[in-house]
Amino acid sequence: MMETIRCLLVDDEKEATARLAILLSKIEDIKIIGIYNEPELALKSIVTDKPDLVFSDVEMPRMSGFDLVTAVKNTGFIPIYIFVTGFNQYAIKAIKSAAFDYLVKPVDFDELKEAISRYREVNPHSTFKKPTTDKLNSLSEREKEIIKLIAQCKTSKEISELLFISKNTVDTHRRHILEKLDLRNTQELIVFAMGNSLS
Repeated sequence: MMETIRCLLVDDEKEATARLAILLSKIEDIKIIGIYNEPELALKSIVTDKPDLVFSDVEMPRMSGFDLVTAVKNTGFIPIYIFVTGFNQYAIKAIKSAAFDYLVKPVDFDELKEAISRYREVNPHSTFKKPTTDKLNSLSEREKEIIKLIAQCKTSKEISELLFISKNTVDTHRRHILEKLDLRNTQELIVFAMGNSLS
């Protein structure tokens, strides 16, 4: 049995959250703990209820999906985000904001399942796939130190100042870390760090 993933949905369009909820209900071991059409209310719930995954629209009144990520980050809690939107041009910005994944409306069920599967693969708490000891042992002490700072949402510039090394050196370490752990982006690395006492 796989570990249940607690999800929260936020989109100002009620039809969008309703459709996504139906799709998620068809995937095993998914629990929806909140559905919100107002990002301000979603923010409070995310901080209080601490979901594993947040599915968020990008363009919303008063607070965009990116604003929501920043607001939650400022509280010290770091959930995993999957952006769901009808606008392709946000893909690059979503990745830079450390979104775990990006789905375009109308959400394709197979793409949704694939995103959930990838989350389980990099989440060490899941019984779907455990991290190998070899991967953990392949990390140097400096790399582990950098992972901990990345998990605290420090930028490469901030890390370079804290460790007294150049930003280019930090960026090189980041690339090597992702390669060693077979991860695709910062958000996957944060998931990995949280499950391996590296955060």
